[in-house]
Order: sequence, then C-alpha cells, then structure tokens
Amino acid sequence: MSTPTTVRVAAAGDIHCDEENRDAVGRAFETIDGEVDLFLLAGDLTTHGEPAQAAVLADVCRLLSTPVIAVLGNHDLHVGKKAELVSMLEQAGVRLLGHNRSTSAVVDGCQVGVAGAKGFVGGFRGLGLPDFGEPSLRGIYAETSAEVDSLAEGLRKIALCPFRIALLHYAPTPETLHGEPPEIWSFLGSDRLAGPILEHRPDLVVHGHAHAGTFQASLEGVPVYNVSVTVMGRGFWVFELSGTERVAGAMH
Repeated sequence: MSTPTTVRVAAAGDIHCDEENRDAVGRAFETIDGEVDLFLLAGDLTTHGEPAQAAVLADVCRLLSTPVIAVLGNHDLHVGKKAELVSMLEQAGVRLLGHNRSTSAVVDGCQVGVAGAKGFVGGFRGLGLPDFGEPSLRGIYAETSAEVDSLAEGLRKIALCPFRIALLHYAPTPETLHGEPPEIWSFLGSDRLAGPILEHRPDLVVHGHAHAGTFQASLEGVPVYNVSVTVMGRGFWVFELSGTERVAGAMH
C-alpha cells in the first residue's frame, strides 16, 4: 500500500454524552465529518454508562461518513450495563477496542492501525501499587496487568501498519496529569501502560480521564496527548500524521 501525504485524526475524550448535551455533541462531530479520516474517542463516552446516554452517541455516529474508533472509560462501566452499551454503539458503527483488540482503516490506500485499551490505575515513578497484600489490592494490580497485556497485543497486531496509534482512557505517563492534584495521580493511570508504548513506539498516543491535566507530553520521544475535552477546550483536536512527522493540527 502507498503512504498518503497526511492522515487527519480527530480525537476527544470524556465527552460524557447524555440528553442535555445531545446537540453540542452532534455539532462537534458534524462540523468535521468528512474532513478528517478517523474519529478517536478516548473513553467516558457517557455520563454514567446508561444505555439511554449511549443512545445519544449512537444516534450521532450512525449518520457519520467518517469511521469512529473508541475505548470505554470508567464512567461507561459505572452502572454495570456494559454489554448493552457496547451492543448499542457497535450497531451504530462504532469500533470499540479493548481485550487484545485492534483495528485498522485504509486512508488513500494506506493502513492506519489503532490499538486500544481502557487502561487502569496504579501510579507512577516507582510509587505504584505493588502486587502484594490483600486480595482486593492484588485484584487491582491484576486488572492493570490485563490492560497492559491487552495494549501490548493490540500494538503487536498493528506493527506492520504505516501509521500506528495507541488509544487509551487512563494515562500512561504523569506528564499529562499536571494540573490534577498529585494525591490522585495513582487513580488517573499507571506507568505500567508505558511499557508496550515504549516497546512498539506508535506514532501517536491519546488518552483522557484527567479533566484538569496537561494537553501534551512526550514518552521518550513518543508523543502523548491528553484529549479530555475540558483540557482541550474544544470538541475535538485534529492531528495530522505524515510519514516523517507528527503534528498537532487545526483545532475544532
């Protein structure tokens, strides 16, 4: 396959759909639908994971011409209706990633691979939760391990794609958490998620979850962006990827 000059990816996290923001969500998508090659949604698609809230997003996505790729966030799991939520969104054409899943889209004859995982908590810089002690705490460690493994497998599956993106909800680095109280950083992500990223070095990493964090960081040269809508102050941020550079493009 040939390599296009640029691939335009619109990313956002924490859109928290519900009936009250239906019109705003619709406008954010419709304004750039067809002008970008992919929509990426970095979790917290709904306010509390209610099917009626997922229906708001499904109604919007069903009418789009641009592919939508997403991962779930903690809000989407709150009321325990994951299966219903996933079914509704997938029927509307949303590609939901996680559990070792990845996907690709062809843009101008070139494959763009996306590996996605929710991620989970644990902490950073040697201060993370250990695999020790009470079963409940070790269960948290194990859940993070499963998310790390899922991300790694997804990145392996897209290793040969000319463009590769990692899509997360939780943060893989503390550098995009500045602005949040340091006391809660352990609940906003884990640097264990950085392992697969550093091994496979995708062209772009996007995550959400940290509503008061920092937009841009680098993980040993791999660009990482916190695309929570409250951080961006926009409905979407459009990234332009080329064969030689990764540029944060126009804002929408």
